[in-house]
Parts: sequence; structure tokens; C-alpha cells
Amino acid sequence: MTNKICDMLGIEFPLIAFSHCRDVVAAVSRAGGMGVFGGVNCSPETLEEELSWIDDHVDGKPYGLDIIVPNKVEGKGEQLDPETVLASIPEGHKQFTNEILQRHGVDVGRISGDIEAVRREQVASTENLRGGTAAAILDVAFRHPIGLVANALGVPPPVMLEMGKQHGVPVAALIGTKEHAMNQVAAGVDIIVAVGGEAGGHTGEISTMVLIPEVCNALAAMGDDTPVLAAGGIATGTQMAAAMSMGASGVWCGSVWLTTVEAETNPVVKEKMLAASSRDTVRARSRTGKPSRQLRSPWTDAWQAEGAPTPLPMPLQSLVAEPPLRVLDKLSQGDSQGAKDLATYWVGQGVGLMNEQMTAGQVVQGFKEDFLAAYERLAANLGEL
Repeated sequence: MTNKICDMLGIEFPLIAFSHCRDVVAAVSRAGGMGVFGGVNCSPETLEEELSWIDDHVDGKPYGLDIIVPNKVEGKGEQLDPETVLASIPEGHKQFTNEILQRHGVDVGRISGDIEAVRREQVASTENLRGGTAAAILDVAFRHPIGLVANALGVPPPVMLEMGKQHGVPVAALIGTKEHAMNQVAAGVDIIVAVGGEAGGHTGEISTMVLIPEVCNALAAMGDDTPVLAAGGIATGTQMAAAMSMGASGVWCGSVWLTTVEAETNPVVKEKMLAASSRDTVRARSRTGKPSRQLRSPWTDAWQAEGAPTPLPMPLQSLVAEPPLRVLDKLSQGDSQGAKDLATYWVGQGVGLMNEQMTAGQVVQGFKEDFLAAYERLAANLGEL
């Protein structure tokens, strides 16, 4: 396929795959799309390991990197020691998570040490969110042949925009409103990823069907030709064709890769996703402090129940929720039914279309076939002009 995104990124098919799994990233790039590695939880050292592995398994095809340096986080720009960060977490919030576990038969006393260990490990990644390690992360990234760098929340920091231009690497930014898109273009980003409310993870409220033409029309009115990638609930080539008919140059997908063979998704959660309908997700602040869409479970229900504590600002809420959820992931793969019930992960409403486990390469091929079929259906409706 020939269009602006394919030309800009050097890819065959404008399907961009966001994944925290390096195997998925490499597989999608090899299949003609572009895999984008989610590196928000990486230190500079672990990112070096991950990108080196991708370099060795991508067969020279382009791939990208996504990190998060949001504009509004607790302590942004400050240098805080881990003990200070940990001490700022209210005990009531930690106790609330313990009560959820206890109600579902999980022995909190047996795993409390594991939860606290994960919490301490995770403190290091909050430096990424506060911007403290952004320059070091980008130094690592640009030592590798990345073909795209994206910022998942807010306007990319100046260092990202500057290094992107210096290395000739397009900079993308995720947005949820036309106003955000206009601000990003004014800041100098090269690609807009317009994320509808159906998406998994951090998302706004506007549906994809409305957001894509709204953003494309707003940019056109500005006389701007920045390409737009559509995101949010997209799991098929038919939806991809619909998004491109509204002005998008391609699509950015995350959820659809979570049930692939290569994905490192918890097998218990993977089975839940394969069985889920589009109604089995919830958008809430309880996991990170910002609205994000997740697979519904008793865990998410508890945080939305009357009397639940108010979620903390990012990144403090992540330090409340992620440690017990990561420990639950491991427990759920054993004989703990309570852990199996509580287990959850980010996923979009497109989960209702993810009903069969396939390899990442097969998913890419399915997108291509579905896209072509949709194109042919539209062409048949036109008849002879």
C-alpha cells in the first residue's frame, strides 16, 4: 500500500502495533506493519536489552518505541528518593487492596512481602513518568534503528522532539480530542494518534467514529497535513478501512495483540479476553490515577463501589494497584480461584472481536484480507461512474 504513513515509516501496510511484548513487536514488523515497543516501565538498562533483542529479530524491518512523559503528574520534574515516594502512599489505600484480596480468599499475609517488593521495584519506573529519565531513555533509543518514537500522554517533551528531528525519526503523540491534536501539531509532532474511548489503557471519552473525522477536519481547516492514525476498539481490517475512509492514514492497535500466541499476557487473563464481549470492560482511574479501560473483574468492581477510596494522582495510584495485581497474576496461574477471579488487564472494547488465538503474523494477514474485502464491497456499491 502507498500512502503518507507507509512512506514516512518505510512499511508495507499502515498497521501500527503497540505492545509491551518484544515478540509481538518483531512479528508485526516482519509481517509488513510496524511494531511499537511500550517502554514506559523500562530503565535505560532494560530498554537497551529489549531493543537489542528486537534489532536481532526484526529482520531489518522498521519498529518504534512508545514511552510516557505526561504533562500532569504528582512530583513532575522533582527528584524524589524512593522512600519519600513510598511514604506518600496513604495506608488506607493499601489496606483497601488487602481487603479486596481477603474477600476473595487470597492469603494477604503470605503475599504481603511480595507485594511490597514489587512496589519498591516499581518506584524506579515513576522516574520515567516524572521526566527524570526521559533523556537517558531517549539516548538509549536513538542508539538503535528505531523508525518512530511516541509519547503516550500529553505533548512530547522538548528533548524528544529535538532528538527526533536530529535523528530523522518521526515523533508521534496520542490524543483524545481535536483540541489536543491541534496543540500537538503546534508543538511540532509528526504523527497524530487519535484514540477513541473504546481503546484499552489510557483513553478519553469521545468515540473513535466521531473522533477521527473531527480531528482530520480540524487539521484540514488549519491547512495542516500531519497524518492521523486511528485507534480505539479497532481489531479488524474492516474497521481499518472504515477509519481510513474517514481520513486516517492508518491505524494504531494495542488490544488485538494481547491474545496472540506471542503475547506475554497472563494465560488466565488471555482466556478471559477470548471469552469476553465488548461490554466486559470498564473505564476507570483506579489503576493508574488517569482514566484507563480495563477488563472488568471483581477487582475493578470493588474500586467503583460505594465507599471505595478516591484514586490518587498518577503515578501514586499505580503504586497502590499494580503491585497486588502483578502478584495476583502469578497466583492466578496456580490453584488460587480468588486470584483467577480478580485477575484483569488493560483492554479495549474490541475485545469482543478477539475470539480466536492466532499468531501476530496471522492477525496482520487477517487485517490485510479484511481491508481488501471491505474495499471491494465499497467499490461494488459504486457501480460504474
